[in-house]
Formats: sequence, C-alpha cells, structure tokens
Amino acid sequence: MRTDFRREDLSAREFYALLNSVVVPRPIAWVSSTSEAGVDNLAPHSFYTVASVNPPIIQFTSVGEKDSLRNIEATKDFVVNLTPENLFEQVNATGTNFPADVSEFDAVGLTREPALTVAAPRVKESPVALECRLYRTLPIGDCTVVFGEVLHAAIATDVLDGQHPRVDLLQPLSRLGKDQWGTAGHIREIKRIRAADWPGHYER
Repeated sequence: MRTDFRREDLSAREFYALLNSVVVPRPIAWVSSTSEAGVDNLAPHSFYTVASVNPPIIQFTSVGEKDSLRNIEATKDFVVNLTPENLFEQVNATGTNFPADVSEFDAVGLTREPALTVAAPRVKESPVALECRLYRTLPIGDCTVVFGEVLHAAIATDVLDGQHPRVDLLQPLSRLGKDQWGTAGHIREIKRIRAADWPGHYER
C-alpha cells in the first residue's frame, strides 16, 4: 500500500519539503565566495553533485537568489569546501540569514585560507577545498543551478591513502529531511559486476 501525494494538492513549499525528505542523503556544497565589496560569504547548499568528468564540473543549486549566487555571478569564482562531521554546528550556523555585509567566517569563527587559483578563500578547518571558476548559471523556476569548473583540489594529507581520500577520515555530513542531518555511518564496499562476469553472461 502507498500514500499518493498529488502535486496539485500541495503548495510548492509542501512539495519541496516532501522531495527533501525522500531525495536523501544529499551531499553539501559549503560554498565560499567573495562579494564585489570584499565581504567573504560562506553558505551550505544541499542540492549538489558532479555534473561532468571532462572537463571536471560540479554543480549546486541556489534556492532563491542568495549571497552565494550574487557573489559568484559578479566575481566568476568560488570554492566548495567539504562539510566534515566535527564542524556540524558551524556548517549549520553558516546557513543563518546574516546581512550581506556580515562575513560568516567571522560570525561563526572559521579561518580563511588563501586559495591558489581563485580569489575566494577556502575554509582552513575543512579537509577538502575545490577551487572553481564559474562555467555557467542556469535559472530554473525560482532556483538557479551554478556550474563550476574545478581548477584545483586541495586535500588534507592526513585523510589520504596514497592519492585516494578515505571517506572514513573525511567523515562528510549530509542533509536529510526536515532538520535532520546524516553522517557516513557504516561503510560497505562492493565491486560493480561486469556483464562478462554475470552467470550466463550478456556479452555479445
């Protein structure tokens, strides 16, 4: 048995809350940017993923017109920082609707770290920083999808196994429904099965 939710029977906000509760877990783009006036902004965006492999493009969605979007469209660059479990409260706090002339770095007590390829700062306390140049923006309804070409990745050495970041050491946070957040928890490994290895394989 299922319960049906007809889109026309719900408000846009109610349907948005429903989607947020079933499209889970969602990784978080902790986006640092700098305004034209020189104010460093930092905000979490939980509609975030990889959009392209070559060129390496990541994307996040700004729900409404927020400081991150305005800054990126003005300066053409930004940094996506990973949100680790030990910074749970600070990540949440940077979602506060501070005035545009207030830097979340200062309000929350985080440290700026210069990026190597873009003007926007990195979060020093975060183990991963992806420095991005704006590729394009795509308005969709009341949202804007921001695509950034990754120019440089800076990863804390102590979370690496050779050149591979270990998720158990990154301890990334994710967003769930309502005010709920997720952690990596128990991690399982399984290799993808090639068609040629499948019993009665399908290779032609």
